[in-house]
Amino acid sequence: MIDVILKKGKEKAAYQHHPWIFSGALDRLKGSPENGEVVKVYAADKEFLAYGYYNAQSRVAVRLIEWDENKTIDKNWYQEKLQAAIAARQHVLKDKNTNTCRLVFSEADFLPGLIVDQYADFLSLQILSAGIENSKNDIIDILRTELQPKGIFDKSDANARTHENLEITQGLLWGETPPEFIEVKENNIRYHINIADGQKSGFYCDQRDNRRILAEYTQGKHVLDCFCYSGGFTLNSLALGAEHVTSVDSSALAIETLKHNIELNGFKETQQTSIQSDVNKQLRAFKEEGKKFDVVVLDPPKYAPSRSALDRAARAYKDLNRLGMLLLEKGGLLATYSCSGAVDIETFKQIIAWAALDAGREVQIIKQFTQPEDHPIRISFPEGEYLKGLLVRVL
Repeated sequence: MIDVILKKGKEKAAYQHHPWIFSGALDRLKGSPENGEVVKVYAADKEFLAYGYYNAQSRVAVRLIEWDENKTIDKNWYQEKLQAAIAARQHVLKDKNTNTCRLVFSEADFLPGLIVDQYADFLSLQILSAGIENSKNDIIDILRTELQPKGIFDKSDANARTHENLEITQGLLWGETPPEFIEVKENNIRYHINIADGQKSGFYCDQRDNRRILAEYTQGKHVLDCFCYSGGFTLNSLALGAEHVTSVDSSALAIETLKHNIELNGFKETQQTSIQSDVNKQLRAFKEEGKKFDVVVLDPPKYAPSRSALDRAARAYKDLNRLGMLLLEKGGLLATYSCSGAVDIETFKQIIAWAALDAGREVQIIKQFTQPEDHPIRISFPEGEYLKGLLVRVL
């Protein structure tokens, strides 16, 4: 195994079990490791720090995975990590009202670059690091043995693979090819989801708790669900008695899937309206029409993929939330979210304050949202806290 020695003073993060070593922290290598190869990382004084995946193509030169020098990084090591991750999620699935969740969450489960989502009897994988790519066959074999799914599907089409010098891939890895629509349950609500053509790994299970919590505020209300995708907030609101939900998304597949899900759950067509449109344009159209809602949900895609995009993202979030506030009745509720890891909760609150000022409205924060327990946040890796949200009353 090849040794990687850090520059003097660059070992602090590794001591604190942060999993990223940036290329600028490296002093020298004793050998020429392949991308994705496991290496031993040492401080400048030759003290062992951790094992990690090396990648010369990535700004994160080493992704640390194990701090015990006596461990061997082999198939048994992967089995131990995967078994622990799967066992920790059984609480989410135990009541049978939910059969979809995130089983493995990358760095949070000591497997940087591996995302595993369960959708009923199928698994969807995203492999986003060269180290995981090198161990793919072992990981598939372990998942097949532990979970006995009908099929395992590769959704490794994220841009993160290009940063690791990996080709974007998608397709069947093992077992049966998933049907066009798989039926899953979340919060006892049924969904048809499309793994192959859907966004990310197929479904956004990170909003499970937030959908249920927000729905409690929607009974008898007129709700606007923006960036609705397959209808998570829409369906939860209807299930808890919303008077009517208007759902907006720019994706034709999302709107088609939502219509399937409305029918699947037995809701009346008159309870819901689907609009395929750019959300910002549609919000402006609603404003011109003088349309008002009791509850507005804003769950946009990631506006800030990195800190360098933060200023531009802040402007986009501000304008979006300003428009949302202008569509609310006095005393109405705005549920607003950001999935950008570069935007922390305090920054997000400041953006909402700016939006309120521009909209000429006062707001009261009445609830704060975060990601659910199957998306845990390692205390040594705060970057894993990416989802945040606020429920605000707009006066």
